[in-house]
Amino acid sequence: MSTDLPVTHTGEPHAGALGTRLNWLRAGVLGANDGIVSTAGLVVGVAGATTAHAPVLTAGVAGLVAGAVSMALGEYVSVSSQRDSEQALLDKERRELVEMPEQELAELAAIYESKGLSPQTARTVAEELTAKDAFAAHVEAELGIDPDELTNPWHAAGASAVAFTVGSLLPLAAILLPPPGARVPVTFLVVLLALALTGAVSARLGGSPVARAVVRLVAGGAIAMAVTFAIGALVGGLGV
Repeated sequence: MSTDLPVTHTGEPHAGALGTRLNWLRAGVLGANDGIVSTAGLVVGVAGATTAHAPVLTAGVAGLVAGAVSMALGEYVSVSSQRDSEQALLDKERRELVEMPEQELAELAAIYESKGLSPQTARTVAEELTAKDAFAAHVEAELGIDPDELTNPWHAAGASAVAFTVGSLLPLAAILLPPPGARVPVTFLVVLLALALTGAVSARLGGSPVARAVVRLVAGGAIAMAVTFAIGALVGGLGV
């Protein structure tokens, strides 16, 4: 019998690859959705108050830049905090392996025993994994962390800023290119279609139901634009 069989199924997500993909997906999709919805709400609100081109353009560009910077900074701080916590746990595990190797071996055996192995088999597995790479064995079993796959805060910040910018360009173009009378309806249509697309893509990549994600995003975007347009029309009508 051949021993060259693959140890994983083709196309099946596993912990390391799935975790990395979901981190990038989270930053990218959240950035794009925030860019679409926040910029659309901003420009639609201004368009509700005035038909002049310059205020809408100014508000849209300012919102794009401020939002991209804010998203990048927020993602950098969030991922940096997560990375610092993971690094602290890894350092603690290194110290414990040096200071109390027998207790750590017993702990590793107990983990495998709790997963269904007999005490003898769990002990054997723990000893063999420890002999090969004690640190890797313990951080995988105890912490679920891959030391070589820690999320990079700079990558996450950059992805978030780019995604927000790309998302913002859509409603900005939709509000500026049509004639004044068609600006708001065209923007509503373009934004809702874009949100439906991003919802479907994110659901497909994440393995979640497509319809639920699409309805959630489209409904939220429609409400946001309706509210900001109504407020803009009200403030514009008051001449404030």
